[in-house]
Amino acid sequence: MADIHLLTTSGNGPAECRVALKSLLSILEKEAQGRGCEIEVTASQAPDQHGPVSAIVTLRGVGAESLVEEYCGSIRFIFKSKIRPGHKRQNWFVGVRRVELADTSNETATIHMNDIRFETLRAGGPGGQHQNTTDSAVRAIHIPTGITVTCRDERSQHRNKALSVRRLQAMLRLLAERESQNAKTALFLANKELERGNEVKVFRL
Repeated sequence: MADIHLLTTSGNGPAECRVALKSLLSILEKEAQGRGCEIEVTASQAPDQHGPVSAIVTLRGVGAESLVEEYCGSIRFIFKSKIRPGHKRQNWFVGVRRVELADTSNETATIHMNDIRFETLRAGGPGGQHQNTTDSAVRAIHIPTGITVTCRDERSQHRNKALSVRRLQAMLRLLAERESQNAKTALFLANKELERGNEVKVFRL
């Protein structure tokens, strides 16, 4: 089953929106585990004490599609700001959208292999007795940004290593595109629509 990728973002929102996004990522992890899905979270950059500005969530498993359908759109969090006590605003918004990570296998690499640290791990996750239990899974860490991807799709370590490089490159490209001015403008407009009552989920913290 193909991976599903979600871009989760706090858009142009203040620090409280990063707090909301951090909470959303925890919620998604619990939801995925409850539905027997595997989940990987890749932050666009090292989060500050409040949380990440954006992150890519990768889901795989039978229950992944239904989870995506429930959460794609704008999500509202209701809580009093602990960052700015006394601030009147209590509604904070984050966005979730499905994205495709481009296949970069036929493109010249835009990242240096010396900037990637590889780790091997046992290929765990849902799958029961048919799950591959050898140390064939590979975690690739992009040292300059801290972005991490884990690949366990293939049975051989060599193939998972190659796949992790392609996936890491695609994530870096996607995150760079999403941080462009056009993307910021689109996210700002999406938040304006959300404030008119178009949210797909509401959470109280």
